[in-house]
Amino acid sequence: MSTSPTTPAAGQAAPAPLTMGEVLRVPVMRRLWYAQLISTFGDFLALFAVINFLTFHLDATPRDVTGLQIAYLLPIAVLGILAGVFVDRWSLKPTLVASDITRAGLCLLLLFAHSTLHFYLILASISVVSSFFGPAQGVVIRSAVPLHGLRSANSLMQQVMFGMRIVGPPLAGVMYKALGASACYIGDSISFVCSGLLIASLAISRPALAAMEKKLDENDAAPPKQGIAAGLATIGADMRVGISFIVHHAGVLFVILALASGMFVLGCFGPLIAIYVRDSLHASTGVYSVVSAMIGVGMFGGVTGVNAVGKNVKNTTQVYAGLGGIALGLCLLGGIPQVWSAIAADLIIGLAVAGIIVPATTMIQQETPPALMGRVGSTNMSVIFGAQILGLVLSGVLANQIGVRKVFAVCAVMLVVLIVVGKFFMEPKPAPTAQS
Repeated sequence: MSTSPTTPAAGQAAPAPLTMGEVLRVPVMRRLWYAQLISTFGDFLALFAVINFLTFHLDATPRDVTGLQIAYLLPIAVLGILAGVFVDRWSLKPTLVASDITRAGLCLLLLFAHSTLHFYLILASISVVSSFFGPAQGVVIRSAVPLHGLRSANSLMQQVMFGMRIVGPPLAGVMYKALGASACYIGDSISFVCSGLLIASLAISRPALAAMEKKLDENDAAPPKQGIAAGLATIGADMRVGISFIVHHAGVLFVILALASGMFVLGCFGPLIAIYVRDSLHASTGVYSVVSAMIGVGMFGGVTGVNAVGKNVKNTTQVYAGLGGIALGLCLLGGIPQVWSAIAADLIIGLAVAGIIVPATTMIQQETPPALMGRVGSTNMSVIFGAQILGLVLSGVLANQIGVRKVFAVCAVMLVVLIVVGKFFMEPKPAPTAQS
C-alpha cells in the first residue's frame, strides 16, 4: 500500500525528513528502486557494447561517438514537453510497463544492427519511449512517498545512476569480453523485462486529479475536449499550462535553469577533458581514466552526503552551493593545470552536481501540483537534455575558438551569474505566517 504525501497544517511543525532506509520501506518505492537498479545496469551493458562495436569493428570517429550520444539525448529533449501531457492523462502503471516492454524489444534490434546509422536509429527509438517512462516514474515517486521523504527518495534513485557510472563500465567490460556484444544486448532486454514485471506487481495510484484539472482548465481557458481538432488544441493547451506554471513559479524556474546549467557544463566537460589532459596536463590515458572516474565518485558521494547533512538546509541554498562548487572546480581546472588539481577539481564538480540534482528535483516535486507533475517533470527533462546536447555541440566549437581552459572559465562565470540572478530575482518567497 502506497503512502500519500502529506503537508503539515498551518502552525504545525514539519515532520522530520525520512531516511533512505525509511523510504525503502514504502513498497512502491522499494520495487521502483530495484527496477531502476536492474534496468540501469542493463543500459550500461548495451551502451558499452555499442560503443565498443562502433569503435573496434566499424572504426568509428570521435564525431560518430558524439553523434551516438546526441541520437540518444535528442528525442527526450524534443519530445519531453509533449510526453508529459500524455503522462498526466494516462494510467501510470500501464505507461511504465509498456515503456519497459517496448524498450526490451527495441534492445533486441541491436542484434541486427551493422552500421552506425542502425545504432543511431535504435537508440533514438529507445529514447523516444524513455521520454514517457521518466516523467511517469517521477509522478509515481511523488504520489507514493511523503513530501518529507522525497529528498531521500531522489537520493536513492540518483545513487543508482551514479553508482552504476562507477561500477557499470568495468562489469560491462568483463561481460563484453567474455560473452560478446550480443549477450550485452540480450542482457539489457532482459533487464527491461525484469523492471516491467516488478512495476506490474505494484498497486500504483495517484490523488484524484479531476477537481484540479477542472480548475486548471478554467484558469487557462482550455478548449472543449471533443473532436480531433479540439483534441489537438487540448494537447497544446495542456502544454501551455505546464510551461506557464514553470515560468510563473520563480523557484521552480530557477532550479530547472540550475539543472540545465549543470548539464550544459557536463556536456562541455565530457568531450574536452581528454583534450585538457593531453594538451594542458601533458599526461597519459592513465591520468585521463583517473580524472574522469573522479566525477562519478564525486557524484555518488555527493548524493549520499547531501541526504545526510543537508536535511535541514533549504533546497535553494543547496542549489547555490552546488552551482558554486561546479564553478570552483572549473576555476581549478582552468587556473592550475596540474594532475592533482584536475583530480580534486573533478571530484568537487561531481560532488557539486549531486548537490544540485537532489534538492532541485525535490523542490520541483514539492512545489508542483499533482495534476502537473508529468508536464513539469518532462519539461525539466527536455530542458536539461537539451542543455547537455548544446554543451556537446558547442564544446568543440568554443574550444577551437578560445581554448579548453577558457571554455572552463566561461562556464564558471555563467554559473556565478546564475547564482546572483537566482538569489536576487528568483528566490522563493517564504509563505506568510498565519495571524493569530
